[in-house]
Amino acid sequence: MSFKGLKPINYGGREVWPLIEGGKGVSATNHASSGAWAAAGGIGTVSAVNADSYDAEGKIIPQVYDQLTRKERHEQLIRYAIDGATEQVKRAYDIASGKGAININVLWEMGGAQQVLEGVLENCKGLVTGVTCGAGMPYKLAEIAARFEVNYLPIISSARAFRALWKRSYHKVSELMAAVVYEDPWLAGGHNGLSNAEDPTKPEDPYPRVAALRETMRKEGVSENVPIVMAGGVWYLREWENWIDNPELGQIAFQFGTRPLLTEESPIPQGWKDMLRTLEPGDVLLHRFSPTGFYSSAVRNPFLRNLEARSERQIPYSKVEAGEHTVQLDVGVKGKNFWVTPKDRDRAREWVAAGYTDALKTPDDTVVFVGAEERAEIRKDQADCMGCLSHCGFSSWKDHDDYTTGRLADPRSFCIQKTLQDIAHGGDVDQNLAFAGHAAYRFKEDPFYSNNFTPTVKQLVDRILTGD
Repeated sequence: MSFKGLKPINYGGREVWPLIEGGKGVSATNHASSGAWAAAGGIGTVSAVNADSYDAEGKIIPQVYDQLTRKERHEQLIRYAIDGATEQVKRAYDIASGKGAININVLWEMGGAQQVLEGVLENCKGLVTGVTCGAGMPYKLAEIAARFEVNYLPIISSARAFRALWKRSYHKVSELMAAVVYEDPWLAGGHNGLSNAEDPTKPEDPYPRVAALRETMRKEGVSENVPIVMAGGVWYLREWENWIDNPELGQIAFQFGTRPLLTEESPIPQGWKDMLRTLEPGDVLLHRFSPTGFYSSAVRNPFLRNLEARSERQIPYSKVEAGEHTVQLDVGVKGKNFWVTPKDRDRAREWVAAGYTDALKTPDDTVVFVGAEERAEIRKDQADCMGCLSHCGFSSWKDHDDYTTGRLADPRSFCIQKTLQDIAHGGDVDQNLAFAGHAAYRFKEDPFYSNNFTPTVKQLVDRILTGD
């Protein structure tokens, strides 16, 4: 029995529920969660973002980067990524036992994205039904899907982004575009596609945005059989009743990213699961500290609060006396080419007195003040870069040509690979980035999770199908 109006869809040659597990890297969705989601009749999603591999005893192989240069470490990272995702897909496929479907998720802005995607698909022929891909403008996704004969499901945050992708490449491989994922930038966890034309502090109703997406798809001649997947903020299907069987929106499917974090099969550590039960409305922050340059949403824990505070200890400077920059900064910096306002010099002196003794230059002609220990950690993390992104603001790495963005490394950001690997494998949930959607506070309110109940994936999918 399912929630009224919700019907199975045909995907990959079989009937599945229009319920998709959101792929979450690093290692927040793996074979156990995605295989179980597929076995329950939905579409499970293995994260192919630096997934775990296992040794002969089944223990996770630590991803150690011991090469001397960034380029060599980047090549190590690609090998880890292909091996890990291949292992995860094979295990997920076995768990699914011929039910549902297995997708993989990649971020187009991850380092070596095309190489990783092609490597995994080459190793997993016949096992992967489709590829979801966002975080950037993945124009090449369609041609890769065609080469390996899999479906593709682009993740976008606006009709405008979809139209650009369609016009440039997707119209050439329209028959393999199985769905379009609308990821709401104000509701979804992780990275999103909020544009400079949109205000992060003014959330927009997703309905007109999705209606505009469907209108664009119709104008471009996209088949009515291609669903739009609503991703971000989806908890109870009963709250989306007017979206189902709605002629304006056409066929709709739903993606669940945050709810599957709290299941028996979810691979995240127990401390992370426990933290999710404590969240209140407003505890998830839409921010722009990520080294990708994209907005993203994560729990506003001490790790994020420290980044907020670091950026608040920031002042602009000029290399020569100019305008209001009439005095020389005399704390935290070496040399005399730091002209600031008298007020900012006073603020800097206060920060230094409070222990934030080191000023670090940013790419935007500002300096931020940090303690000596934090400065050492920032510099070490930048030097240890393993090239996990195509372009990294934190380390100024680029995964092609001369391997540098040409910009100053930005101390206001952080090493995302380090922190996501750490939290996924038992690191302190307060001192690492904890991605979550903005509905995560509902774990505390939803009676389904009362008395510390943790469902299996099958129990969760069955619950979702009731409308709750």
